[in-house]
Formats: sequence, C-alpha cells, structure tokens
Amino acid sequence: MNNAQEAPSAPQTSHSTGDMIMFWGCFIALITTAFAFFSRMYLCDVRFESDFGLEKVAIGALKGAGVWPFAISIILFSLVIDRIGYRVAMIFSFVCYAIYLVLACMAYGAIQGVSGEELAAAQDRGHNLLYLGSIILALGNGTVEAFINPIVATMFSKEKTKWLNILHAGWPGGLVVAGIITIAMADTAKTGDWRLVLGTIAIPAVIYFIMLFNAKFPVSEREQAGVSYREMLAEFGAFGAFVGFGLIFMQLGEVFGWPLSVSGVLAAIVAVAFGAYTQSFGRGILAFLIVIMMPLATTEIGTDGWISGLMEKPMEAAGYNPGWVLVYTSAIMMVLRFFAGPIVHKLSPIGLLILSSILAIAGLLALSRTGSSGIAVIFVAATLYGIGKTFFWPTMLGVTAEQCPKGGALTLNAISGIGMIAVGVLGFPLIGALQEKTASAELAVTSPATAEEVLVEKSYMGFDYEAIDPDKKKEITGEEDIAALAAADKAGQFDALAKMAVFPAFMLVCYLILGAYFKSKGGYQAEVLTGHAAKDEEFTGGVEGPADK
Repeated sequence: MNNAQEAPSAPQTSHSTGDMIMFWGCFIALITTAFAFFSRMYLCDVRFESDFGLEKVAIGALKGAGVWPFAISIILFSLVIDRIGYRVAMIFSFVCYAIYLVLACMAYGAIQGVSGEELAAAQDRGHNLLYLGSIILALGNGTVEAFINPIVATMFSKEKTKWLNILHAGWPGGLVVAGIITIAMADTAKTGDWRLVLGTIAIPAVIYFIMLFNAKFPVSEREQAGVSYREMLAEFGAFGAFVGFGLIFMQLGEVFGWPLSVSGVLAAIVAVAFGAYTQSFGRGILAFLIVIMMPLATTEIGTDGWISGLMEKPMEAAGYNPGWVLVYTSAIMMVLRFFAGPIVHKLSPIGLLILSSILAIAGLLALSRTGSSGIAVIFVAATLYGIGKTFFWPTMLGVTAEQCPKGGALTLNAISGIGMIAVGVLGFPLIGALQEKTASAELAVTSPATAEEVLVEKSYMGFDYEAIDPDKKKEITGEEDIAALAAADKAGQFDALAKMAVFPAFMLVCYLILGAYFKSKGGYQAEVLTGHAAKDEEFTGGVEGPADK
C-alpha cells in the first residue's frame, strides 16, 4: 500500500484546523467539477456548434463525453484508492483539468485564421481535440468524487450524512458562482475568445491543489478498523458488480457500437469472478440502496433538463438570460444542504428521504400542469421540486456510508457512479421515450393525417415506440398541421413530467420499507467501525443522543 504519507485520524466530535482545511479543500474540488460542467455545457450550445461545424447529434455526443467517463473513473478509482492513496488521486484529478485546458486551447487554435477548403479539416481536428479533452475532464471530475467522499466520511464518521450534505453543497454552489461568471462573460462566450470562459476552471482547481497537496490525509475508516480488502469487496458483492459493471459495459457499448447482449455477457463474467473471489452476493441493504439509486438519479438529474426547458422561453420573453434559472435552483440546493444537520437530526436520514420523495412527487405533478402558466407559477412549481430533490443524492451517500462502513470508498463511490451511469444509459432515453410516446399518441388523435406523414417506428434497447421524425416534421407547411405538431410536442413534454413522478413514488415506497425496517430494530442507527469489531451507534447528526450518554 502506497499510503505511508497519510496519517491516521481517529473520529472526533471537534475537528482540528487541519481537518477543516482538508474539508474545505475537498469542497472547492467539488466546486471545480461544477465550473467544468457549466462552462462546457454553455459553450457547447453557444459556440462549439458553429465554430466546429457540428450538428445536434455531434453536440450531444460531445456533451456526453464530458459525463459518462465520470462514472467509470469513480468506480474504478474506488477499487484502488485505499492502496494508491488520496494524494495520488487528487494530483491525478488536477492533471486532468490541466490537460483538458491545454487541449481546449489547441482546439481553439486549430481553427484560427483558417478558411475556405481547409476549414472543414481544421474544424474536424478541433472537434477531435475537444472530444478527447472532454473525456479526460470527466475522468478528473469522477476522480474528485472518488477521493472527497471517503475523506469526509472518515473525518466525520459520527456525522456522515450531515457533512456529506454540506460537502455536496459545493456542486450547486459551484454552479451558482460559475453561472454568474459565465453570464457576466456572455459576450466573450458568444463572440470573443471562449478560452477565457473555460479558463475559469483553473481558479478553483489551483486553490484546491494548493490546499490539499501537503495535507495529512486520513487513513480510511475501513483500514483503521482492520477490515480487509476482500471484506470491502464482499460488501459490494456479485450483485453490485453485475449492476455497476453492467451499466459501464452498456455505456461503452453505446459509444463503441457493440450489442446489448455483449454487455450482459461481460457483466455476468465480472459478477461471477467477483462473487467467486469474495464468496458474497453482496450486503442486502446495499443491494436495496443500489436499486433505489437508479430512479433517484433519474429523478434528480434526468428531469433537470426538462424543467430548465420549460422555464427558458418565459425567461427569454421576460428579457432575462435563461442561465439564471439554473443559478436560482442551484442556490436553493446550496443553502438547504448547508443546513442539513438540524434537519437530519429532526427527521433522521430515512425520514428526510421520505419527505423529499413526497415533495418531488408534488413538484413534478405541479410542473406538469404549468403548460399555460406564467413564469411566476412555473418558478413556484420548480421551487417545490427543487426543495424535494435537494437532499436525495448526499443523504443516500450518507446512508450508504453509515450502513456499509466496511465497504469503504468502494461502496460509497460505486453507488454514486451507478446513479450517474444509470441516468445516462437508462434515465435520459426513457424520459425521451415517454415524451415521444405521448406526443405521437396526441398527434394521432388531433391530426391523424399529419401523424401518418411524420410518425416513425423507433427502438431503444428493445423498447419499441413511435416518434415524430424531425426531418419529416420540417417538411410540414400547413398552419393547422404545424399547430397540431406544436401542441403534441407540448403535451408530450408536460405529460412526461407527470409520468416521471413514478420514480420518486417508487422511491417513497422503498424508503417507507426502510423506515419500517429500522423501526423494527429500534430506530435508525449508524454502524460505526471500532478496531476489528463493529457496533451500532445512534445517529445524532452532530448533537448528543442516548448512545453518547
């Protein structure tokens, strides 16, 4: 194990200056991932399409290249991070950001001063550099999550849910700051040197690198307790390996074009090998949490694009930059996550997840009824939904860390990676299919003749559905037909929001089951590793409880 530089740190209720510097370094590292996400996505829409001659499919692939490697790196790094050390992972993430900026600058330079017949080739070179840079950037983002989550869970082993919520306020906080900076640089982004916009990533990246480079990283809670590497893998087990690597292979299959059956075979091989080595199917409660995490990720991440899309036109009509929508909703999440401790203490983590599910259901149903509403009504509905989704992700990480501490960095980070891949491979396409199915059904009723001209059969991973073909849609010229198409699209969008409420509804049922399970055991308790043994200790959220007296 190459971790000699990292000093053990026993769990404490009061934390040293060094601990807090390390925590805020991890916080700023997460802010860096938000800067990278916001600036890239913004430039994909306002500059990269025209500068590099890309159509929508290529832009979508470029956006995706900055997302899917994240989940792969967070899972793979979690398998080895205890052996290579947190410092190595931190340095790797910083190097990824530096390489990305260099490649992006090279892409910018590739098209400068080029015109005529040479332009297409230059655009292609620039696009390839951006695509490669986006993959490297996503690997860096995933590595950040791979080291910050176990560090914070170890330092605050008695208050994991509280401090993981505060840590993950860094993501929406970063979106707020990056959003304000990017909006202020809107003219530069649209017509000037967009390297200046991307270059803002360097600010938080350099800060966290300086703060963490000489830090005395803690030895993980698992290692302090003497839990072996095989025991850690056993917590994840054959089930976790099948789901996690199955989703990875599905994503790689989408990128490289191999069939779904190949992904299934590869996942089965890994799961059998994993199970044979660990002699474990996996921890039962972790398997249950993995099942919940997939619809949770779809609820939180998958619906964000729909909600932003609903609010963009009213914002533009009112004369505001649509980017303020994301800034607003992110600010809500940031503030609430900072105050997670008292809320968790009052409700317990499971109680908070139950309440969040109820609010998310209500918010999605409210949004589905705002099709003809003004901007104020849409903001109210989006606020309700935003509050509901705020605590989902970090609280699930907290529950995983508290219930499966033997799993160490692997279980804590793998469940996050599974959520990210699931929303990309399954969530986004499913939401799109829901919209297409509703829109095509609506068009078939309101304008059968138009439907006959534009509807085509499509399939995604064996799921067949009808969709409105965009090319055939452009050929429609009649005013009534165009109006019917617009109405069908709108109906599909808003009806899809209502149908998406099934995801938090499913989660609500699961959390109620978990609540009943913990109630039968005397209430929610966090499992705390002490030495080579483990005991249950009441979760207190930062205040003294019966178990501490």
